Amino acid sequence: MKNFMNVLLALCALSVNATEANAQSVEFQSTWASTPNRVWIGPEYWANPMEDWRIDHGRLECIHQGRDRNVHLLTYQLGPRRASFRISVLLGRLDAAHETTGSAGFRIGARDEIADYRAAALRGRGIEAGITADGKLFIDDQQITIDGSAASIQLTLTGKPTGATFKLQLTAANAENNEPLGVIEKTGLPEDQLVGNLALVQNTPVVVKKYSGARYWFRNWQLEGPKFDHHPNHTFGPILWAMHTLSDGVLKMTAQMPPIGSEDSQVVVLEVQQEGNWVPICRSTIDPLSRTASFRVEKWNSKQDVPYRLVYKQLINDDKPAASYYTGTVRREPIERDVILAGFTGNTDAGFPNREIVGNVASQDPDILFFSGDQIYEDVGGYRFIRKPLQPAVLNYLRKWYLFGWAFGDLMRDRVTVCLPDDHDVYQGNLWGNGGNSVPSMDEHEEGGYVQSADFVNVVHRTQTSHHPDSSDSAPIKQGITSFHSHLRYGRISFAIIADRMFKSGPAQVATWPGRPDHVRSLPFDPKSIDKPGLKLLGDRQLNFLRKWARDWRNADLKCVLSQTIFCNLANYHGRNRQYLVADLDSNGWPQTARNNALREIRKSFALHIAGDQHLASIVRYGIDDWNDAGFSFCVPSIAAGYPRRWIPDIEGRPVQNRSLANLPNTGEYIDGLGNLITVHAIGNPEDKNRQGRLNRLHDKASGYGIVRFHKDKASYTLECWRLLVDVTNTKPGDQFPGWPKTINLLDNYVRDAKFFLPTVQVEGLDRPVIQVINETTGNSAYTLRSPSSSFQPTVLDDSASYTIVVSDPEKNWIHRFQDVKAEARANHRKLIVNRDEI
Repeated sequence: MKNFMNVLLALCALSVNATEANAQSVEFQSTWASTPNRVWIGPEYWANPMEDWRIDHGRLECIHQGRDRNVHLLTYQLGPRRASFRISVLLGRLDAAHETTGSAGFRIGARDEIADYRAAALRGRGIEAGITADGKLFIDDQQITIDGSAASIQLTLTGKPTGATFKLQLTAANAENNEPLGVIEKTGLPEDQLVGNLALVQNTPVVVKKYSGARYWFRNWQLEGPKFDHHPNHTFGPILWAMHTLSDGVLKMTAQMPPIGSEDSQVVVLEVQQEGNWVPICRSTIDPLSRTASFRVEKWNSKQDVPYRLVYKQLINDDKPAASYYTGTVRREPIERDVILAGFTGNTDAGFPNREIVGNVASQDPDILFFSGDQIYEDVGGYRFIRKPLQPAVLNYLRKWYLFGWAFGDLMRDRVTVCLPDDHDVYQGNLWGNGGNSVPSMDEHEEGGYVQSADFVNVVHRTQTSHHPDSSDSAPIKQGITSFHSHLRYGRISFAIIADRMFKSGPAQVATWPGRPDHVRSLPFDPKSIDKPGLKLLGDRQLNFLRKWARDWRNADLKCVLSQTIFCNLANYHGRNRQYLVADLDSNGWPQTARNNALREIRKSFALHIAGDQHLASIVRYGIDDWNDAGFSFCVPSIAAGYPRRWIPDIEGRPVQNRSLANLPNTGEYIDGLGNLITVHAIGNPEDKNRQGRLNRLHDKASGYGIVRFHKDKASYTLECWRLLVDVTNTKPGDQFPGWPKTINLLDNYVRDAKFFLPTVQVEGLDRPVIQVINETTGNSAYTLRSPSSSFQPTVLDDSASYTIVVSDPEKNWIHRFQDVKAEARANHRKLIVNRDEI
């Protein structure tokens, strides 16, 4: 028997087909023997899950038991050709020999329904071949018993075309003395099963709700043969991706790094290209927990494209540093043209790597990317999610976060990016932050507070927001949790970035009904009963920020608020089974008084509100005291919708005040379930039935993204809402959701329909002055805006007060006041004329 196996082993080393004589043999060999101890395996690999794998003293180890632990090789795949191949690895046991369950070996031809090597690395299935802990050699369902007691075993898998099919052969040998231990073959395999990714795999079963079984180490993974395709550009790392903002001449950038080791370099350098040379301008030490390197550069030249590169130096075999580069361009500010923003939310992994959205957005070439929240969900990437201890919990989060960057990194490298963490990003489906309180578990999270530790939450904030402009109020909230509301001024658009979950009160403070405190499921229900004094939405700090921001129009023609979700309770049917909800306290329609206070500050700047979270695209105009007395919101659809929501008030006969405003089903002037006044102009409900196929299901569940075009010269916004499976380079009817595109005038965001008129202000020598209207009775600013032209007639909601009208050119520090100005209920033909050049 031994001689027979020796012959088979010798045959496997020979060329098996004369037609392959001219084919190029591709070779790969792992370099773990020279890799420092660390969690990150290297740029050629993707580990599932990352926290279960590590490099330790020159070998790859799977340190935890569990089903389907695997490491994919990214840079080589089995190609679609009839050719031979050979794969080998040295493996051994981390556990004592008495462990008799589990297995280790290879996965080949791993593919996913989404034809992309990254999707296959995440969830691809293929042919399994390996050895079990109780001494069985197997290829899929075929197995033989061998002596598996050797301390280290050499596994070799060969493939050979035979006629119209393939034959696989797996051999095992004692690595200490090269003595053959066994061989198994499987024939008749269709050619298409041997195309796709390659992985090392460890499997241990669940026994009484707990993983048990053998754990393995691996060394010297080798590939040889002409069937392999080599893709050197498929690496991921060591600089995974970068995000940046540019505001008021200050560049902030964050490089996301993998979990490197203590022996690795801890420094990343930012360089820019000057006169054809790369010049270092900033160095950053990698944060040991978030694995980020952050940069801040003042006096940035925003008038031209500036190529940049991030440089990271690693030690190689001869202990000499080898530099790795991540390149991109900080684009010149779009001062002279429209600014384009792409908006996203709700990123499950069902559509990973999101090629459809990434390709379409690249074609539309936006200037700004806005990710409004839920960049990850707890179950993204499969496997369990870990709440504590801190280190494995952070690694668990980072793996999910890395998938986000792996998909969208190429879009972000050259574009200003705003990224807001929401509830799922901090492992908390539904977050009422309550100013930073700590709650012991998800069972009590409705009280208001964070379940995860402050250190964990701050890692999330650092990875997602450390590249944002400096916070206007950087003092931490309770537990030392960092705040991140800030002012971004880019391309003459002024953005307020706010956190609408951080200070929000918890629903358990008001719930009197059975079941979930945030879900009101039945009538009768009085919305006023839960609008209690002292309840928070944005909190005092952010209201003060918005108040100041609304008056600041320096270098700005339009304003926009960016937050996680919209300020109303729009979705009234939840889940696959369309559970009807009277009201949802997770929405920002509650607390109502706090919601109205936020809208009063926002409307003072005539700002558009862009958000996400709802898994339901919409255009809504807010009302406070009357319909349409506040601004518009645009809720963008989910990137990859999971939990479906709908707004279908028409089927329940909910009263609609003015259908003529939209002329589409479920649109018009409504009162939402929390008593808020809303005018729905467009809604992107999911389909009634979903088609087969993961991408088809996502499309039918109303996945997609939003585009906002800021027309500075026209003082207007155009909103677009694109479905998932469309081609924006060849558009057709139905590619956007019903009601889109829609153009909104700046003045539509507040007093377009006001009935009281102040005199027309006419400014000579200044095309677009800033106009501020101040109520002299209260001393409060009614609103401030950049006038669409040199002539502007202010309108107000109250004719009982006197007003001060402040006319200014904030870029030139010029200002003029008209005081004691009265409003009239009829057309006001008076003019207030001022010459910019004479004062």
